[in-house]
Amino acid sequence: MNLGFYIILTAQFLSALADNALLFAAIAMLKELSAPDWHIPVLQQFFVVSYILLAPFVGAFADAIPKGRVMFISNSIKFVGCLAMLFGVQPLYAYGIVGLGAAAYSPAKYGILTEYLPPKKLVVANSWMEGATVAAIVLGAIIGGILLNPALSSSLLAGWQLDGSISVSRFAIIVVTLLYISAAVFNLFIPRVAIDHKLPKKNPLYVLHDFWHSFILLWRDPQGQISLAVTTLFWGAGATLRLVVLTWAGLILKFDLEKATQLTAVVAVGIAVGAIVAGKFVTLEKSVKVLPTGILMGLTVISMIFVHDWRIAVALLFLIGALGGFFVVPMNALLQHRGHLLMGAGHSIAVQNFNENISILLLLGGYAMMVKAGLHINTITIIFGAFVSLSMWLIHYRYQRVTA
Repeated sequence: MNLGFYIILTAQFLSALADNALLFAAIAMLKELSAPDWHIPVLQQFFVVSYILLAPFVGAFADAIPKGRVMFISNSIKFVGCLAMLFGVQPLYAYGIVGLGAAAYSPAKYGILTEYLPPKKLVVANSWMEGATVAAIVLGAIIGGILLNPALSSSLLAGWQLDGSISVSRFAIIVVTLLYISAAVFNLFIPRVAIDHKLPKKNPLYVLHDFWHSFILLWRDPQGQISLAVTTLFWGAGATLRLVVLTWAGLILKFDLEKATQLTAVVAVGIAVGAIVAGKFVTLEKSVKVLPTGILMGLTVISMIFVHDWRIAVALLFLIGALGGFFVVPMNALLQHRGHLLMGAGHSIAVQNFNENISILLLLGGYAMMVKAGLHINTITIIFGAFVSLSMWLIHYRYQRVTA
């Protein structure tokens, strides 16, 4: 890997770090505003709606201009969302603005890999990218928890003679805005690559038609279908699992929000380790052989209901993350490779984001409804884990039938 790849990696790390720290800061702000508990999963729904609504356009946008420039523009939009939250815009709406930037950012950050690197390096590059993203999730949770510590924020603000004038959540958001600025600086140095699959027309109806064509093309391709189904399920389940762990840690382990956010980081560490192992031992040609790992991950989630000791919880959550990282990285690489061959990198990632975020929206909606209905967290955990295992089994079974 050359210097250009590491610049891309650093830009992605800083942007993802800010995204994840901001989530916990926004949750803290909702709590400061005494918002209902079900607003927390809805917070992420406001974020992912942008991915769904903008999917037909952001792929074409990412393929039409240099992807480093797309990433810079996207980070600027995230920065505006942070400012909106700081200046009193309702956190749900402000987080939705950040989602607009994230929706445009994603096709560029993954699409540039297929344009910049040869196919034989895609699994390794994805393991690096996934590892950096997961490291950002880990540090984002840790930084978010630290910044939400009232003693620390009061001490720092007192040194600047601002103690009492800025709330804990607003202090955390200020730090996040600085991270977005840092990411934008690295975006400026991302290598330029040839523009890939630029649309011949800019008419919105043509863009919608082109997106629908890409959507159908990817779902009809056997390898595209299996990888798209798996990544769709994984990211929907991953977003929901983070909130399940936060609630479970509070009710079962009696953790406060600071400790609970750090516990979610354990899952991310596991994903990073699983991603590294996959990058070392799984080739693009053998990527579909990791599917049974997803079935095991769902069963492992169910076993959380028997845990009441935080040390066992750490080990179990690490294992859940490792299983997830091991099967999603090869699927990501396979999807990017097939998408690049069939329709262009930006287009395929936009289709992937569209599907993944519909999954996130639906699973978070289901979680919010279960919370609103008053279901115990153990019941929710069983339902969630069983859904993941059954879905992965059905995906595996269908692929075997199609390729038999």
